[in-house]
Order: sequence, then C-alpha cells, then structure tokens
Amino acid sequence: MSQEDTRFVSRLTKGTLALILAGGRGTRLKQLTTWRVKPAVPFGGKFRIIDFPLSNCMNSGIRRIGVVTQYKSHSLLRHIQQGWGNFRGEFGEFVEALPAQQRIDESSWYTGTADAVYQNIDIIRGHNPDYVLVLAGDHIYKMDYGPMLAQHVENGADMTIGCLEVPLETAKSFGVMGVNENNQIIGFEEKPSNPTPVPGKDGVALASMGIYVFNTKFLYEQLIRDADTPASTHDFGNDIIPNVIDTYRVFSYAFKDVQTGKQSYWRDVGTVDAFWAANIELVSITPDLNLYDKDWPIWTYQAQLPPAKFVFDDEGRRGQAIDSMVSGGCLISGALVKKSLLFSNVRVHSFAQVEDSVVLPNAEIGRHCRIKKAVIDKGCKIPPGTVIGEDPVADAERFEVSDGGVVLVTPEMLGQELHYVR
Repeated sequence: MSQEDTRFVSRLTKGTLALILAGGRGTRLKQLTTWRVKPAVPFGGKFRIIDFPLSNCMNSGIRRIGVVTQYKSHSLLRHIQQGWGNFRGEFGEFVEALPAQQRIDESSWYTGTADAVYQNIDIIRGHNPDYVLVLAGDHIYKMDYGPMLAQHVENGADMTIGCLEVPLETAKSFGVMGVNENNQIIGFEEKPSNPTPVPGKDGVALASMGIYVFNTKFLYEQLIRDADTPASTHDFGNDIIPNVIDTYRVFSYAFKDVQTGKQSYWRDVGTVDAFWAANIELVSITPDLNLYDKDWPIWTYQAQLPPAKFVFDDEGRRGQAIDSMVSGGCLISGALVKKSLLFSNVRVHSFAQVEDSVVLPNAEIGRHCRIKKAVIDKGCKIPPGTVIGEDPVADAERFEVSDGGVVLVTPEMLGQELHYVR
C-alpha cells in the first residue's frame, strides 16, 4: 500500500465511530454466561472475547469506540475500565460504555441489534462521525477494518457487510447473501433452512459476519424508519438489510488474507464445544490464530502476576506441562498438564492430571484429580480425588456435558456459591 493510500485509509478510520454490540447473553454457552455476558467470557489464556474486536479497532486506527451493553455487564464494564482506559480524550479518542439507559422509551430495554444502535442515536450524533462501523462483540478474529472502509467509499456504497464463506450446514445459523459480479448484494436471507450456495462453489455459502459499515446519514434514516415500523423486530439481519438491498447500494466485503486470498481466521465461540475447541487449537504448534503476532497484538487488561511455576521432580510427582499454554500466576505442583490451556492464577496440586482441558482463572485442581476434555470455570475449587471426563453418565449427573462430550464445570455445580443473590 502506497503512502497516499495509507493516508486515505487513515483519514477514513479517523472519521469512523465503531459500535461494538456486546449486550447478548449467549445462552448456548450454558452456565458460562450465568453471571457474565458472552463478550466478557475469558479466552486464550489471558484475554476476554471483547478484546478481539477492541484490538482490531485500535490496530486499525479507529480510536472512537462505543461498547453497547445490557445483560449482566458488570465484569465486562470493569474489564473495559481497567484495560481500555488509556485512550487520550484530548485527541478525541475514547472507549465509551453504552448500557441500556431507556433513552428513547422509558419502559423498554434494547429489543434488537438495530434498536440497540437506535437508542443511542443522540450519542452518535454528538460524535458526528462520517461512517459508523457496527461490530459483534462475541467473535474471535483479527481484522484490519481500514481496507473495508476504503472499499465502502470506492464503491459509493450506502452500506457494506463483512462476509465469509462457510459450509452450507453451518450457514443455517447466519445471514446468507447473494451477490452479483461487482459484489453488490442482491439477495439476503436470515438463518435460512436451505442456504443458497456461492455460484461455482456448491458446498459453501456467503455468510454475514455481523460487521457493517454505514454512511452515517443513511444509518440514521434506516434506524428511524425501522423504529417507526410496528411489525419490525428491530434487528439488522431480520429487518434493516432485507429492506435496503433492493433500493440502495449495499456491498459485501470478503474477509480473506490479502496475501494468500484464503479465508481468514474467524470463530464464533458461541457453544461450549466451539469455545473448548477454539481454545484447545491454540496449544498446537502452529495454530491458525497467531497470538504471538507483533504486527497485530491483542490488547487486554493484565493483573501484575509472577511467572508460572513448576515444582517437584520426583518420580510420579513431577510438575510439568506438555503441549500446553500456562499463564502468569499458575503453580503446577507435582502435577501433569497435557494439551491444555491454563488461565491466570490456576493451581494444580500434586499427583493431579489435566488433559485436553481449558481451565479459567483462579481455579484450583486438588490432589489426585483426573480431568480430561473439560472446561473448568473461573474460581472452581475441584476437590481432591475428583475424576472428570472419564464417565459421561457420572459427569452428566453433576455437571453439564455438551453434545461433543466436553464437560463444563462451574462453582455452583460444586456447591461453591461465588455469587450471592438475596
């Protein structure tokens, strides 16, 4: 990219306001979202899901960001305050929390994705952006939004939708687009039972990533029109997009690697199986998601913790981790950790074995425990001698067992009430 092109993109990103929709509970994650919203769920050993779209904005040069929250947002808001409060307000940079405030209607919360943006329309007007970038706050990916903004302007588009190719069976859970030879969207179906394949690629469909670029004036017009439509569900996929593709210039933007042309890494970690798999992928030698990329770092809040520590070197009682990721503050005391990902401050006591598992922060694994193919939630204290992941019937009596055989363990399942509600 030439210097002139770089300046062109930087002007676009500077004039863009990003809105990250982070209010959904994420019920398919089961008890992982009992006390936290999905974007606040820990991921990758030291991050939270929300860190990925936030880092994408920061690395793309978009420094005006609103995070739209609703369901049990305290841990998310605290994380943003602790980890994302270093923007320079005097330069017009910010990360603002936009909780449901009943700004438009004193009797209602956010009723859909479009309504969540509409209810903050006065705040958007106050920032006076040239473009509004609407993002989902619950996906794992690395993306430079600058080229998407540039394509949006070059196409003279009113709206641009980020998209990726997914298998037809998977496409049933997405908004599926049909495009012409110029990538202008000419058809759109939200979660179709029979997705239309990409021409010439019978096995895949073009799916929406939930990433939208709008010309600001156009966005205002569509949000107001939608708010005045009684039968609308006030959702971008169900209502806004189907109503604009026939009349306005709406284009798709392919999320592909610029150098190879291949599909870029993107994961919806919306189920326990998908969450477990995306985390476990990271312990492989060359995972598809490179967390060691110095050119595109993922930023987050970090507690000041000591390095991970491995103690004891006796036969049968050796502190070791093999093909694993172990975060700061962890203590592996005469235990074996294999093909697993341990978040911060995890303690694994002597003679315990942890394999193919994701252990969230501040968990403690007691002596002689055997744990396999599990997700251990934050703060769990696993009693000594506990066996998890070997007997599906016994696991199902105590814990949550996914369709893929992943055992989810939370403090409440262990009788450890970390959250008190009166």
